[in-house]
Amino acid sequence: MIWCIICLNIQIIICVITYKLTYPERRRDWPYDAQQPVNQHTVLIPTEYVTLADKERFPPLLEVGFFCFMIYKIKGVVRMGENQKNYRFETLSVHGGLGPDPVTGARAVPIYQNNAYQFKNTEHAANLFALKESGYIYTRIHNPTTTVFEERVSLLEGGVGALAVASGMAAITLAILNIAEAGDEIVSASNLYGGTYNLFAVTLPKYGINVKFVDPEDPENFRAAISEKTKAVFAETIGNPSLRILDIEKVADIAHEAGVPLIIDNTFATPYLCRPIEYGADIVVHSATKWLLGNGTSTGGIIVDGGKFDWNSPKFPGFTTPDASYHDLVYAEALGAVAYIIKARVQLLRDLGPALSPQNAFQFTLGLETLHVRMKEHVANTKVVVDYLVNHPAVEWVSYPGHSSHPDYELAGKYLPKGAGSMIVFGIKGGREAGAKLIDSITLFAHVANVGDAKSLIIHPASTTHQQLDAEGLKAAGVSDDLIRLSIGIENVEDLIEDLEAAIGAATGVASQKENA
Repeated sequence: MIWCIICLNIQIIICVITYKLTYPERRRDWPYDAQQPVNQHTVLIPTEYVTLADKERFPPLLEVGFFCFMIYKIKGVVRMGENQKNYRFETLSVHGGLGPDPVTGARAVPIYQNNAYQFKNTEHAANLFALKESGYIYTRIHNPTTTVFEERVSLLEGGVGALAVASGMAAITLAILNIAEAGDEIVSASNLYGGTYNLFAVTLPKYGINVKFVDPEDPENFRAAISEKTKAVFAETIGNPSLRILDIEKVADIAHEAGVPLIIDNTFATPYLCRPIEYGADIVVHSATKWLLGNGTSTGGIIVDGGKFDWNSPKFPGFTTPDASYHDLVYAEALGAVAYIIKARVQLLRDLGPALSPQNAFQFTLGLETLHVRMKEHVANTKVVVDYLVNHPAVEWVSYPGHSSHPDYELAGKYLPKGAGSMIVFGIKGGREAGAKLIDSITLFAHVANVGDAKSLIIHPASTTHQQLDAEGLKAAGVSDDLIRLSIGIENVEDLIEDLEAAIGAATGVASQKENA
């Protein structure tokens, strides 16, 4: 106990000295430095408890040393975080965000299948609600199981914090609503998942947020669409289902020149294949339902904050003006690098409520343990299937960013050096009718509206996932009438090819050259 007190005093002294040495020139996002490894364990702080009360008690610590103080209060987490910050991807996939359970010593992720948390007494309860003490109150805002999942994804993406929510669409919605309101605009790539396109084209405008769609193949199209009302630029690393690759660095530069953040949906790539924050993205979102999970059993999404964007701008009044719902907290001023992700939690998750269930958070954390192993197999299988389709006489065209025939082959090599993912789109002779017959003839591939499963999946997007789009919208999204989408799993690849061979033959009457030989 005495040793803990001595260490705590040393920690506070260090923070005060740092504050004195760096004031007033200190950066608002201290202690994070884009050129240095982020001290990742800070994201395990129960962020809804960053308080004005703490500022009053420790005035020099909130902006600079506050995190040092808060981290020490969760000393078990500190030990874990300090040991992990330099681990490599594969190790973080297994161990990120988790140390031995402090009570039982258990090494698996505990499932806190719990709504509320016991208060010690009335004073403790009052302090928690007044944000004078750190701790858990209600699972809608924070849950210990979910915290592990958030920390692990943040580590894998190279962020400073993460927020897990109930679905990928919830993640995208909160990512936008955290910075945009009625009268604002978003500039987005047009080649998007159908649900995202519908959110942007139909739902957000109902609430006064207008979205301008641009062809992302030329990054300058983003620049041309940005206006004074623009609050963010949005795109997917790998477009769904067009499979076009975004030039992240160029688009990030254009967004930053305009003083707005770049939000990237990294679902199709996963952090194993691409880490958009390293190329200038500010916010990363995922449908965790897909590859992060890998088995098709749970639904969820996650937002990762890169921690590098300066929100202290009149362009973002939600960060620079007092929040009446949180004791007039000014997020950008008080929280610096983690302002975005904390605001998303304590404002939007609290009020809109798309909380991730602890059981699903547990499933996602388990899925992450094998992400690096699965992605290697996904990519290896996909390359073999692509080669088979490219050489099949009944196949009109094939699109895969990792194949030399793809227009974004060089971009894929830059941003996805470990592989261009496990999605393939192609068309067969006979158009839509033949495509439908192919899908109806398939036996091993699952005909479902999902991707990123360990199982191989097949679908016709124009009649399913993108059905709500009109002809113009389909064209903008890169969805042709004959397009068939494959999500390649981790089965034996020869079984997958045999299944495709039989189905294509049934649909077209044409066998592959290999079969003819």
